[in-house]
Formats: sequence, C-alpha cells, structure tokens
Amino acid sequence: MLGSTHGTLTTDFRARVEACGETPRTAVHSTAAPSAEDAVALDVSGRPLHADAPDLDRFFRPESVAVIGASDADGRPNTGITRQLIAWAERVGARLHPVHPTRATVFGLPCHASVADLPEQVDLAVLLVADPLPIVEQLAEAKVKFAVAFASGFAETGDEGAAAQARLGASVRRSGLRLLGPNTNLNAFEKFRGDLDGPAIALITQSGHQGRPVYTLQELGIRLSHWAPTGNEADLETSDFISYFAEQPEVGAIACYVEGLKDGRQFLLAADRAARNGVPVVAVKVGRTETGARMAASHTGKLTGADTVVDAAMRQFGVIRVDGLDELQDTAALLARARKPLAEGVVVYSISGGTGAHFSDLATEAGLSIPTLSQAKQDELHQWIPEYLGVSNPVDNGGHPVGDWRGRKIIDAILADPSVGVLICPITGPFPPMSDKLAQDLVDAAEQTDKLVCVIWGSPVGTEEAYRTTLLGSSRVATFRTFGNCITAVRAYLGHHRFTAAYRSPFEDAPRTTSPSFRKAQALMRPGQQLSEHAAKQLLRAYGIRVPREQLVTSAAAAVRAAGLVGYPVVMKASGPQLAHKTELGLVKIGLTSASQIRDAYRELTDIARYENVPLDGVLVCQMVERGVEMVVGVTQDDLFGPTVTVGLGGVLVEVLHDVAVRVPPFGEDQARAMLGELRGRALLEGVRGAPPADVDALVEVILRVQRMAMELGDELSELDINPLMVLPRGQGAVALDALAICR
Repeated sequence: MLGSTHGTLTTDFRARVEACGETPRTAVHSTAAPSAEDAVALDVSGRPLHADAPDLDRFFRPESVAVIGASDADGRPNTGITRQLIAWAERVGARLHPVHPTRATVFGLPCHASVADLPEQVDLAVLLVADPLPIVEQLAEAKVKFAVAFASGFAETGDEGAAAQARLGASVRRSGLRLLGPNTNLNAFEKFRGDLDGPAIALITQSGHQGRPVYTLQELGIRLSHWAPTGNEADLETSDFISYFAEQPEVGAIACYVEGLKDGRQFLLAADRAARNGVPVVAVKVGRTETGARMAASHTGKLTGADTVVDAAMRQFGVIRVDGLDELQDTAALLARARKPLAEGVVVYSISGGTGAHFSDLATEAGLSIPTLSQAKQDELHQWIPEYLGVSNPVDNGGHPVGDWRGRKIIDAILADPSVGVLICPITGPFPPMSDKLAQDLVDAAEQTDKLVCVIWGSPVGTEEAYRTTLLGSSRVATFRTFGNCITAVRAYLGHHRFTAAYRSPFEDAPRTTSPSFRKAQALMRPGQQLSEHAAKQLLRAYGIRVPREQLVTSAAAAVRAAGLVGYPVVMKASGPQLAHKTELGLVKIGLTSASQIRDAYRELTDIARYENVPLDGVLVCQMVERGVEMVVGVTQDDLFGPTVTVGLGGVLVEVLHDVAVRVPPFGEDQARAMLGELRGRALLEGVRGAPPADVDALVEVILRVQRMAMELGDELSELDINPLMVLPRGQGAVALDALAICR
C-alpha cells in the first residue's frame, strides 16, 4: 500500500503555488478599476490579465457624425442609409456632415468634398464606400474617434478577402481610431423606444438579422439600450462590447449572437468583468456541430473539440449559453428585469393537476428545486383549496377562484413561504373568465412581492386580453409562451445569482512569475518531439506530481536488480519517444513476481520493439499500484484559448466513455472541483460497491499542478496525457502511472 506524499490539501491557492516554489503576490478581491501595474500585467503564459473597457460613449452617442459617400439621389442604396442616419443623428442630438466629392448638399445639408474639408473633428464616421481602406487613412489624419464600415467582400469571401481585411485591420491599429465592421449593417442606428424604463438589454450580434427577436422585445415592453452589430470584427469585437456594456448602469443583461470569437483571452477578460459587476451575459454561439477534431496522439487531444472548449470557457466565467433565439430573448429579458432571488425553491401553481405534474417533471429534470411545502403551509392552503387536491407542490387549485378574494389569498400564501423564491403558473390555454382572473391576481401579487412570478401563456393565438394587456402590461411578471423557455430562463436566473455570489476573478491569483519547477521542466523539453514515458514522468515530478518508484534499464540483469529495489510485484513497460499507446502493441507486462519473469519480460518487450521498428531508450521497471480509481488528466492546445486542462475517467475506456470536463487557465480550486462534479462517473470517486472513497483532494491538487505546468510551459507543450492517474483511497494520494508529453 502506498503512503501519501501530497500532504493535506489547503483551501488556498497560495499554498499550492508555494509548493511549486513561487511566492505569490497578495490578491485582494475587488471590483475596483485595476492599477496601472495590472493594466499591463501578463501571466506566466504571456497572456494579459486585464483588458480595458473601451470608452464607446461617443460611438453610441456622438456629438458629430460624418457620412462618407452620402447620397440623396433616387434609386441609390446610399440614399436610404443616409436618410436613416440623419434621423438617427437627430434623435441622439448629433450634428451630421455629409461627405461626397460632387455634391453641394444632401437632403438640404451642406455637403463636404472630402474628410479634410469637414468643419470640425467628428466623433463618428460612417463609411458608405466599397473600399474603406483609403478613407481610414484620411480619418486617422483628421483624428476621428470611431468609424463604421458597411462594405462586404472581406474575410467572409475567402483567402483574398481575408488578406484585404488584414490590411484594413493593420491600418486601423496604426490610425488610433476604432472601427466597427466591415460587413456590418445599420443596427447600431436603430430607433429604440424611449418610453420604457427599468434595466435594459444590450444586444451584440455578428449577424444583424439574428438580433431581430431581441430587438422586437421592445414591443412587449422590455427595454433595449444598445445594439452592436460587430460584423467581421477587423477591430472592435464582441469582447469589447461586453466589457463596455458591463460598465453601463442601465444595462441589466447582455444578449449575444456569436458566430466566432476573435480572441479567446479577451473574451474571458470581458466575461470576467461582467461577472465581477454582476451583469449576466446570455449567448447563442453557433458551431456546436463542428467536430474540432485534431490528429492527436493523446487521449485528451481526441476528446476536446473546439466547441467543447468554448462551452467550458463560457460556463467557467458565467456566460449563459442557450441554443435558440427564442431562448436568447426570453432568458435575457428575465435576467435583465428580475430582482435577486430570496430563495431557490420553485413552486408550481396551476388550475390542472396534469399541467402541474407535467411542468414539475420537466423542471425537476432540468435541475430546478421543487421543494415539498411544509404541512403547516399545506394546511393554510387547504383553507381555500379543497382537501382532495394536492398542494404539497405542485399546488393544484382545481380551478382558480373567480368570484371572490380566495385566489389572491392562495398566491400570497405561497409567496410568503420562506423556502419559495419563484412561483411559476403554467396556463396551457385561455379559459375565461378563470384564466383572466388568474392572470390579474398573479400580476397584482407580483406588484407586492420581491419574489419572481412567472406565467406561461400556452395559447397559440396570443391575442387574448389577459395575455396582451394584463400579463404583458406588467413589468413584474415574467411571461413565457413555452414550458421549455420558462425552465431555461429560470434555471439561468437562479444559476447566475448563485455564480456571481461566489465569484472571485481567477485573474487576481494567476501566477505572473515562473517557479523553480519551470526551470527543471524546460531542461526536459525537446522541441518538436514526443517525450518517452520516462522523460514525461520526470516532467510531472518536476511539478510535484507523484509517480511510482521506477527505474529505466537497458539489460535483463539490470531489470532484475531494479525489481529488487522497486519491490515485487512490478510492471515492466517499453519506454521510447515514439510510443503513444503501449498496451495495443503488447509492450506492457504487469504483475511480475520473480526474477525469471523479469528476464522473460525484458526479452519479449525488446523483441516486440525490434519487430515493430520502435526505438527504445530502455525498459521501465515500475512499482505496481492496483487499488484506486483510474482517471485521466491532460493538457491540449486550443487555437482560440491556448492551453486547456482536461480531467475525466481514465484507463483503456477513456475514448469510449468520453466522460471529461475541460477548463481554460487560469482557474482555482473551486473550478477544479466543479470539473469533477460535471463527470457522469463522479460516483466512482465517492466509492461504489464497497470501494472506499477516493482521495479527491489529491486529484484536485494534481489538476492544479497540471494547470500550472500548462501555463508556464505555454505553447512549448503541445499535449500532455496522464493516463491512468490512479487516485488512491482517501488520504493516500494520487499516482501518475503513465504519461505522454508532446513538445511543440
């Protein structure tokens, strides 16, 4: 039985980084603006730890606007755009200056021949020209702050267009101005209703049309404050707008339609800013079906496709990912308007037992808490609801009272229960006057409580007075049309507040200087090569990750001596820089208990290696470790986010089970434990069929040490695969039985 060498796991990141030889800086949990030092800080991987929120006030509310290529000629596309921009400028109080080389006026406004002729320094230039590149250079000379390029024909068209976009982006970076587009549209200049109050939704879309459902929420009384159509993102990107909107006091939620992220770290920093400020970000991210497959030698390289990493990164930083545009609008609307929950319990109140049971099944399956109401509360409800109807939760009223005050009493009694944070009333179809009275009672009760009241109006018609006027006329009732969207939104609402209440920015504790472990590891790296198992384990040992007692030998006699030192029984394995999966080639022998078995195994292993033409650096004679849970911990490189860390069930079935969780550094102990909670097979770590609980603390420590390795070695380490990592019974540690490392 192996004894523990990892010691007691602390609950503080400081102890772990000190174990790797670094004295960390003191971290202070604060949402205050970062210092000048923080603003330029990089972590050990060379990635930024802070991103400034761009000041986009003058983009959305400019004092002066130039329209380059303005027109009022009949039949010209630019004419309609110019007309819309003039109307928008009037609404925001901006002075508009048309620019066209051959026109004296445009729609009665004085027209200027060129950018150089503008009468003042403008905040925003709108480019209605086919080639924005030469105009950008002129705008730079005029010190224009912002520009919008509508022109298409860039990266969306292929390699030639991508090259043109790269030239445009480079010119913008040199100029000092900020550019929206190219290949964008007029959504930023839409007319937003000014008669709505309360927290607003800020909208970001890479495809303008995909934002229409959220924009239309204004017709249901939900405020929209901004719309950023980012287009091809040659300069300004989704992350810039998330950072900006997260600082705006009127923004209650940010809704995003994302086709591709430009910079993974900038996206994480923007999401971090939103999380620290408590501003929910809800996103549709297309590309779930992309395989993101790579020809990788490691198990983890085969298991983490591009969308898997995006999904994990969003979840890690609190971004709520939804699938449909209907879910985007309903979830963003609820999160923007609902107050902080007072409890997590959900009560389902319905006029039909079948409706209540159906909805409760779906809600419970989705992870919502449907608590049983206390007997005292049930007795109270039975004052107004017949005894034969169930009121334990769901609450079946058998038909909401119409002619008296009892209906409101029932709703108020439910909302008064301290275990209840959300009341949901599914109305599958209108049934006047009962459904009308029910809707009104729910609205009246919602006005008198800080708890969330949700109604699902299931009628396919949607023209009923109770829906159009009563429910939609209330800013305190969240109204949905489907069970699924209600459940998705409520789950996101509770999850968001749970997440932000416990959130601490991982960038505060991210290591900035390398540890002594890094210097040891660098000496082992072989650029462009796969390390042998022996060398890969030395890499692990450099970072304090436990490996079995073992010796590398080059003769049968040496193998016998090594076995005596390691202690029987032993495992013998071929070790060479080109070996990825030794078991399939018969290059692993286990449970050897005598010198004769050792000699025979040595000859067999070396014979197989010669037959397979596999060069060896020797044969490993290893301590045999049997009792524990086999896990896999690994590192892969993602094109967008850089190094990522994966944990899952290990052993020979790892690629069959595909039971893994992924995180993007930096992350802390809480996220390492959350990874384990996401595994379908997590019960194995808790002990099943008489097996003792595994040493989860030791496993978490290995994950954090692997993360440190991934960050410090950065792009030098292409892949790392510890499989199996044998997690021993509680208090006994974890041992890396095999390892594969590939250097870039």
